Amino acid sequence: MNAEVERSIAAVWRIESAKIVAVVARMVRDVGLAEELAQDALVSALEHWPQQGIPDKPGAWLTTTAKHAALDRLRRDRVLQQKLEQIGLDLEAQEALIVPDFVDGLDAARNDVIGDDLLRLMFTACHPVLSLDARLALTLKLLGGLSTQEIARAFLVPEATMAQRIVRAKRTLGEAGVPFELPPPQELGERLGAVLEAVYLIFNEGYTATAGEDWMRPALADEALRLGRMLAELAPSEPEAHGLVALMELQASRMGARLDAEGRPVLLLDQDRSRWDGVLLRRGLAALERAARLQQPREPYVLQAEIAACHARAHVADSTDWHAIAALYGELAQVQPSPVVELNRAVAVGMADGPAAGLALADALALEGKLDGYHWLPSVRADLLSKLGRVEEARAEFERAAAMTANGRERELLLARARAQRS
Repeated sequence: MNAEVERSIAAVWRIESAKIVAVVARMVRDVGLAEELAQDALVSALEHWPQQGIPDKPGAWLTTTAKHAALDRLRRDRVLQQKLEQIGLDLEAQEALIVPDFVDGLDAARNDVIGDDLLRLMFTACHPVLSLDARLALTLKLLGGLSTQEIARAFLVPEATMAQRIVRAKRTLGEAGVPFELPPPQELGERLGAVLEAVYLIFNEGYTATAGEDWMRPALADEALRLGRMLAELAPSEPEAHGLVALMELQASRMGARLDAEGRPVLLLDQDRSRWDGVLLRRGLAALERAARLQQPREPYVLQAEIAACHARAHVADSTDWHAIAALYGELAQVQPSPVVELNRAVAVGMADGPAAGLALADALALEGKLDGYHWLPSVRADLLSKLGRVEEARAEFERAAAMTANGRERELLLARARAQRS
């Protein structure tokens, strides 16, 4: 297969897979089956596009193919046919028969329908019949477009363990007959937390990819932002929904400054802040203000958004209020204890109180062993060791972090920092 066509198909799939699964899931009322049919459409693209060329609207082609496959399955399967009759020949099933209209009519109204389907898919994947870890893993798989390997890395578990978890989650949803719909208002708060966490995990994968040769996956970050905004509209009185939107808007505002002219990563303190997106900054700060009016005491997303706001308000890196950031991480550690939060607090303390203070916290985390597979721990230690003049130790830690990451750009950055150490 032509390598360029293969890359194009992979890129289209990354962008469109969640929408395809969501649309088909509305037809068949089974998330696992919907994903299977979407995968069949991908296989069909891999077979046909290299010879026929990539369609003008590849996402529509994949969706139409998956919907036709769903109709074929519904016709063959008596049980699913009964489901189709019970829901009155769902409008989506009827539309799949009108291929030209579907392909040519992807207007704003149709996009609204797809957006509703994505929300339904998200709340279905985050149904309380599943464990929290299963909800997050399934959402990352279905809506984030992440591979099982990438999800396993995010959860710091073996790939085989994560694969089993995802399979069990889909089976559980099917056996429980979980409806493909938004929860009623009285259940919204109960299920919103897992959905918000899944959206943020999707955003993080877009902001800094766990694997591959790209430092960021902007389309994934944009999709998470769109879903977050929809959730905030769906739950306007939920402060954490606005807090998450604020956090993502503020972080996304930096994306234009996170790569240099050669496509190499640029760390936060080295970024040209004039390249930060002013519209996203203002939107983020406004969302944070809405959240603050709704919530006391502050909860995790609002606290993280407050941290991002500290960076946003500093027009130059030297004016960053690191004492405030360290205090906010301390508050966050009380609300949401986590070794990753403690590692971030170590960075902030290192900036506020000196690298020795930060290194003491990072060393304590290393002794606990909870972040043994997390490459940011040796990276943080390396930075702090370098500031203390312990360059040989710093070089070794940068090299260790580089060996642990699966992202090519990140590996190059860490190796460059290792080479830059001078005794």
